[in-house]
Amino acid sequence: MSVWLSPEEWTAVRLSLEVATRSVAVSLLPAVGVAWLLARGRFPGRILLDALVHLPLVVPPVVVGWGLLMLFGIRGPIGAPLHEWFGIRLVFTTEGAALATAVMSFPLIVRAVRLGLEGVDEGLEAAARTLGAGPVDRFLTVTLPLMSPGILAGAVTAFAAGLGEFGAVITFASNIPGETQTLPLAIYAATQTPGGEAVAARLAFVSFTLAVCGLLLAELIARRMGRLLGRAA
Repeated sequence: MSVWLSPEEWTAVRLSLEVATRSVAVSLLPAVGVAWLLARGRFPGRILLDALVHLPLVVPPVVVGWGLLMLFGIRGPIGAPLHEWFGIRLVFTTEGAALATAVMSFPLIVRAVRLGLEGVDEGLEAAARTLGAGPVDRFLTVTLPLMSPGILAGAVTAFAAGLGEFGAVITFASNIPGETQTLPLAIYAATQTPGGEAVAARLAFVSFTLAVCGLLLAELIARRMGRLLGRAA
């Protein structure tokens, strides 16, 4: 690939993989917790929480990026203390691109984990409880293994979706080569450059290939884990 792509193009590919990986790492555990609340929790405002979690799926990504800019900008209510007290600046950085991608892909993980959790037979958890297993033991030995196909599939799907995130990233992190210019942004920049059609075509092919591989991997993981758990049962 280093022969086929130029160093700048390879940097965009590497940066896309890095941003997508960071976004999943940041959002996976919170997504599992939120999915648990939505699937098993019974509390006032659960419908509102469900709507807020899935809001990035229905609003324009640029709106999400703008919201992050207002919150995490160096003058925002969250970004200002981070910058003044800890010297952390997220806007226009690789970390900011990962945050924007994580927010956009968060609902995908929640949906996958929630479906996996709703497919868990609560009778097995009840049986473990009657055998003396505490809440933590039941979760680690019964619930978590049974919902693991949803967790893995959600993580891989979110990773694949993160590779293609554009609107939120360019609004919050801008389009800085070597810093925030991921594959979609590099393709956009190439289409705006005279004679950049060949570059855009190469990067589009790489983006398409990575996305398809990610989706196929998510499906294979879900099927494989389903068969393993079926045999274990």
